Amino acid sequence: MTAIRLLLVDDDPLVRAGLSLMMGGAEDIEIVGEGADGDEVEALVDRTHPDVVLMDIRMPTVDGLTATERLRARTDAPQVVVLTTFHADEQVLHALRAGAAGFVLKDTPPAEIVDAVRRVAAGDPVLSPAVTRQLMRHAAGTRADTRQARARDRLAALNNREREVAVAVGRGLANAEIATGLFMSVATVKTHVSRILAKLGLNNRVQIALLAYDAGLLEDTL
Repeated sequence: MTAIRLLLVDDDPLVRAGLSLMMGGAEDIEIVGEGADGDEVEALVDRTHPDVVLMDIRMPTVDGLTATERLRARTDAPQVVVLTTFHADEQVLHALRAGAAGFVLKDTPPAEIVDAVRRVAAGDPVLSPAVTRQLMRHAAGTRADTRQARARDRLAALNNREREVAVAVGRGLANAEIATGLFMSVATVKTHVSRILAKLGLNNRVQIALLAYDAGLLEDTL
C-alpha cells in the first residue's frame, strides 16, 4: 500500500508538533514536510510532492486562503484541507471556493483529522452535510441575486442528468447514495461528477455544492 504523502503548514510550532505526532501514528500516512507560513508552501510542494496539504488558514505573511489559491491554480496540484478554529468563518468559505477539499476544526478529535486526510486523498469531500449547509447559509448576502444569475448561467452547460447529480452532490450525498436515488451505478455517478468538474472548471465536489446553492437549487433542502 502506498502511503499518503502529507505536508503540514501551520505557524504555531506546538500545533505542528501535535499534528505530526497524530499523523505519524497512522501507518498509511507519511509526513513529507512542514511549513510555518503560506509563502513557503509552493517551494515545499515542489520539493516534497505531497498528496494532501493540511494548512492553517491564518498565518502571518501569506494566509492559507492565498496559499490555497496559488496551489490549486497549478497543474497536478495536491488536495488542500484547511485548519480553522471556526465552524463558519468567511475565510473558510473563500478557501473552499478557491479549491480546498474541505476543512477541519483544530479541536476535532485526532482520529477524525486522520480520517479527513484519508478521505481527501481518496477524492472524497471532508465536509458533512450539516457543515456544508452551515457554510452555504453563511455565504448568503446582499449580492445573492447576481451570484444566482451567474451560477445558473454556468450550470446551463450541464445536461439534465448531470444537473441532477450536481444537486445530489450539493445535498451532501455520497456516490453510493446518489446512485441509489438516481437509479444508476456508482461508476456512472463518478463519471458524471468528473464531467461536471471538467465542464464547469471546478476542482472538487465542495465547489459543485456551493455552485448548486448559489443557483438556488438547494433551497428546499436547507
